Amino acid sequence: MDRRDFIRTTAFTGAYAISTPSLFERMIILPDETWFNRPMRWAQLTLVENDPGQFDPDFWLSYFKRVHADGATLSAGGIVAYYPTEIKFHHRSTFLGSMDPFGYLLKGCRDMNMSVIARSDPHATWQNVYEAHPDWIAVNNKGEKRRHWANPELWVTCALGPYNFEFMTMVHKEIMEMYQPDGIFSNRWAGHGICYCEHCINNFREYSGSDLPVSADSFDPVYQKYMEWSTGRLKELWLLWDDIIRKQKPTSRFIPNGFPDKVITGQLSDIVFTDHQARSGYELPWSNGRVAKELRASIGMKPLGGIFSVGLEEQYRWKDSVQTEAEIRTWVAEGVANGMRPWFTKFSGVLYDKRWLDPVEKIYEVLYRNEKYLRNIKPLARVGLVFQEQKKNYGNEKWQQRSGDHSSGMYHALIEARIPFEMVNDRLLGQEYLQPYRLLILPNIAQLSEEQCGHLREFVGKGGSLMATFETSLYDKEGKRRSDFGLSDLFGASFDNGTEGPMQNSYLRLKKDPASEKFHPVLAGLEDAYRIINTIYRVKVKPLASLPSPITLIPTYPDLPMEHVFPLITGTDIRELYLNDTGKGRVAYFPGDIDRTFWQVMCADHGRLLGNTIRWALNEEPVVEVKGSGVIDVTAWQQKDSMTIHLVNLTNPMMMKGPFRELLPISAEAIVKIPDKIKVYGVHLLVRGQKIPFKIEDNKISLSIPSIPDHEIIGIDFK
Repeated sequence: MDRRDFIRTTAFTGAYAISTPSLFERMIILPDETWFNRPMRWAQLTLVENDPGQFDPDFWLSYFKRVHADGATLSAGGIVAYYPTEIKFHHRSTFLGSMDPFGYLLKGCRDMNMSVIARSDPHATWQNVYEAHPDWIAVNNKGEKRRHWANPELWVTCALGPYNFEFMTMVHKEIMEMYQPDGIFSNRWAGHGICYCEHCINNFREYSGSDLPVSADSFDPVYQKYMEWSTGRLKELWLLWDDIIRKQKPTSRFIPNGFPDKVITGQLSDIVFTDHQARSGYELPWSNGRVAKELRASIGMKPLGGIFSVGLEEQYRWKDSVQTEAEIRTWVAEGVANGMRPWFTKFSGVLYDKRWLDPVEKIYEVLYRNEKYLRNIKPLARVGLVFQEQKKNYGNEKWQQRSGDHSSGMYHALIEARIPFEMVNDRLLGQEYLQPYRLLILPNIAQLSEEQCGHLREFVGKGGSLMATFETSLYDKEGKRRSDFGLSDLFGASFDNGTEGPMQNSYLRLKKDPASEKFHPVLAGLEDAYRIINTIYRVKVKPLASLPSPITLIPTYPDLPMEHVFPLITGTDIRELYLNDTGKGRVAYFPGDIDRTFWQVMCADHGRLLGNTIRWALNEEPVVEVKGSGVIDVTAWQQKDSMTIHLVNLTNPMMMKGPFRELLPISAEAIVKIPDKIKVYGVHLLVRGQKIPFKIEDNKISLSIPSIPDHEIIGIDFK
């Protein structure tokens, strides 16, 4: 079967166990010798037009060797050609002369046995192209040809018309004929907003019978149809370029820089790169790992490269800037710990600031030394965090705003709880994808089809557990509200026709079980708190069965004047957490938006409550327990003859706003569960380069890590 026939490929099989890969796994765990699976450390040099004759290509080849890079991405063509192209309108660098910097760098990399990808960029072109082929240029909704937003000397091209389908096809064919690279990677190939050129107008009308939408309104049915059409058009372009490339060299591939549909990416790709280069604004450092998890949920264990910038990625686009060493190290550590193969990118062959060179060399040296421990076969996480890639007709009500905060809040709660987890694409809920997991978490996954609800019931029926929040399953896939939750039978609660909030000055009452006079495990560490702050919104529900009720509602009461700040109703029997132990699996349901509230307010009580509830629902010993102070991202992986535990230290006053100024080392204690019938013959702290003594009791290894500046990897060797 052709690899592109797979809807999604994955190495996730069975419960937590170290095992020989199954037939299904072997179909997509690529041999190490394939060009796209062999490289573990990538380098990218993006040339600027005046680089030819000014930059030193031998310096870069020497640096690639020094950092043990085994894959390279090199500027070839598109806006500017860095080789002697013969294609009319393919703009040679004004400084090119008789030089061929692309060819020179490619040969140098091949002499070092590196895989080499040619980089193209088709998103802009020159005045002579505009004059000869005005229909190749993108048009705005006023009917005006689009000047480039950053460089008015250039014109923005239409991604869905003949510039890409005809002209760039010729460019890619020429690059393949002349140089035979291992692949072609296209930057900014998918367009920049809706194009109203004659080709897009006619093609969309033929597809849909409608005019193009006037704006990107996600609730507009015409725009929804446009997204369907444009995604299909891009898929057609992907396959066209891939076919042209493979005809020149069967092992070569087209590699798009981003695609609007992760599942299709999983169908068509043998190798994927993420262009999430650095933090910006108030982004958290774990977002690099999140991008890796979301893609892996759709592509399986195919090689996943993580592009990281050595410079700042703020909105003001300082492309010749340099990040601090602490920021670079933490960002790369997050990517590596979550299965990415690092890919540094440098803009311009001329160095204006050398401070990044040594930090990247040090990072790559550690990864080179421990390469065998980074060739992961599968993650060992038993918790899956479901995410929705596509939403339709949802988010228009006031309580649905900032719906992405639900997932972010739950993600952060898992990080703080130090629980290894993976992401799960909601479009891939068949049992073949859910087999590795004991617990699925649905952070307001509001839109679920009957088929998806059926998959989740089957998962729980086979012993899996579920945790959900807020409006999960209240809407079908088209965004139409149901009369009741699609999963009400699992929740033990029924929709009571309303949503309440914002709930100012409202609280959650924490109660002992009246029969045992003990607090439920979800309230561990909160026993002295009579009440904690409530969520901001809550769905009104009514119970379907008699279930434990450790948390109930204290309704909103006045917060001014101060003399009136006391509860008018001191307690109710309205449940704010439903816990259903079915005998096979466990289900926890929060009617409130506790995950979104946690993200927006960062209340420690909410984080603790979420972590406790996740552990209760998981209902098994974790793969790894990590004790000690600080914020640590914990991931667990299996390799051919080993397993690894990655610990990324995110403890830093700049965690909520970069860049990190310095690394603040922490210590930790780890308890690692070893699978049955596995003999351990070595335990290492791989970053420190230290083999440590160990003993196993009850199939667990306990060890101390004296210092984690940014990243430590526990490597456990098996026989």
